[in-house]
Formats: sequence, C-alpha cells, structure tokens
Amino acid sequence: MSNSSSITQFLLLAFADTRELQLLHFWLFLGIYLAALLGNGLIITAVACDHCLHTPMNFFLLNLSFLDLGTISTTVPKAMANSLWDTRAISYAGCAAQVFLFIFLISAEYFLLTVMAYDRYVAICKPLHYATLLGSRACVHMAAATWGTAFLYAVLHTANTFSLPLCRGNAVDQFFCEIPQILKLACSDAYLREVGVLVVGVFFAFGCFVFIVLSYVQIFTAVLRFRSEQGQHKAFTTCLPHLTVVSLFISTGMFAYLKPPSLSSPSLDLLVAVLYSVVPPALNPLIYSMRNHEIKDALRKLITRCFSKGINCLLSSA
Repeated sequence: MSNSSSITQFLLLAFADTRELQLLHFWLFLGIYLAALLGNGLIITAVACDHCLHTPMNFFLLNLSFLDLGTISTTVPKAMANSLWDTRAISYAGCAAQVFLFIFLISAEYFLLTVMAYDRYVAICKPLHYATLLGSRACVHMAAATWGTAFLYAVLHTANTFSLPLCRGNAVDQFFCEIPQILKLACSDAYLREVGVLVVGVFFAFGCFVFIVLSYVQIFTAVLRFRSEQGQHKAFTTCLPHLTVVSLFISTGMFAYLKPPSLSSPSLDLLVAVLYSVVPPALNPLIYSMRNHEIKDALRKLITRCFSKGINCLLSSA
C-alpha cells in the first residue's frame, strides 16, 4: 500500500517489451510528430504572414493549430523518450503537468471547435451580419474565452485529482498520464470527490455538442434552400473540413471514455488513446488544407518563396 505523499514517480504503460518494437514505436511516433509540427507550423506561418488569410475562420484555425501543436507535444515527446531509453518512469510533477496541459489543450480545442461552428452558422445563415457579429474584437474575445475557460477547468480538474490519496501503487495503464488512469490508483472511497468536477465537464461537453449539432442543422437547412447548385457546393465545401475535424475529435473521444468496460483492455485502451490524442493533431492541418484553396495558395506561395531564397543563398555563397 502507498499513498500520494510517498509517490515520487509514476510508471507509464510500455508500448512493447522487446527492444526492436520499442525502437519501431519511437520512429513511428517521431514521424507522426514531425508531420504534425510541419503541418501545423505551415498553417500558422501562412495565416500569420498572408494578409489575405486574416479572416475570422482562419484566425480560429490559427488557434486550432497552436492547440494541436500543444496537445501532441504534451504526450508524444515523453513517450518517444521512454521508448528510446527503455524506461517507463515519469516524475510526479511531470505527470501532474501532463494531466493539466492535456486537459487544458483538449478542452480549449473542443470549445474552439464550438466557436468555429458558430462562425460557419453566421457566415451561411446570416451573411449580412457576419462582419458585425464576427469582427476582430469579437473573435479575440471568443478565442480568449475558450482559452480562459479551459485553463480554469484544467486547474480545477488537476488540483482535485492530485489531491486524492493514492493507495493502489503508481503504475498508470496508459502511455501518458490521464485522469481516468490516475483515478484507478485512488483509494476506493476517495474518487467520489472527483464526481462533481466530472459532472461540470460533462455539462460543458454536452452543451457544446448540442450547440454544434443545432448549428449544423440550421446550416444544412439554409444551404438546401439555395437555388444555385454552385452555391450549395461552395457552402458545403467551407463546412466540410470543420465538420470532419469535429467528427474525428468527438468520435474518438467518446469511444475512449464511453466504451463499455467489457471492451476495455490495455492494448485497446492504448490504441484508442493514440487515436484521440495523437492522430487528430497530425491530420487536422491536412483536412483543413485539402479543401481550402486560399490556404493551399498561401502555402504554395510560402514554399516557393522559401525555396527561392534558399536557391539565392546557395548561388550567392557559391
């Protein structure tokens, strides 16, 4: 038996027992991580540098890319280091920091996706009021609200979780520290203190989900009234990336936390955790850039400019 005051580190779930598979997981995660860094970094650079992309939707996309970078950087580097150095250890403070950052970034991303649904609703259902309802000040206030609310919720959640007495060892059945796995280590009568915080989280999550669904019901209703097929296609095209990202985010998260206990196993939990914490940050830039011609044009100009500068530097040095 142990308690939280005597625990100085936690042991994370290893991806594999053999050295070859550990190195394989390292290189696989490194490739995904570099792809996420490149994709999100290019979108951030393109939106920040191209004045044509300074629109409300792209401003929220900029915030989404920052959140994706933070989310994948919270979990993947530590997992890569553990696989590379053949260890499972993470310090108590490091585990608490990982829990806080993950909850903060995931919550902020969910709130931001809700705001982006509102942006699409106003753009399609109330286009004449778009500039008024989504001016630069309003966008900054909405983004600040998503970050601020997520920060407060993460502080409350993390502080409450790590104040619980831990009586069931220090082995976390996941490749990063997450709250459900930490709660499994708590004393049997102590985890009930977390119920109130979880209820608040479920309330916010369900409210955002209902808002997104109602927004898209009204969007699709308005689009189907368009007389022009070209107008319908353009409206659906602008909504498709956001709807795809929302569907990926919600479906993987719901399966991770709402799947029946009978389906739970260490290998399946590990796979699901990778699907909802690692895959979306790497895929989101691709999803948004595939159907967004403005983003693709800005990225093409950015890459061409960087390539031209590189050629000029090589020629001048030669």
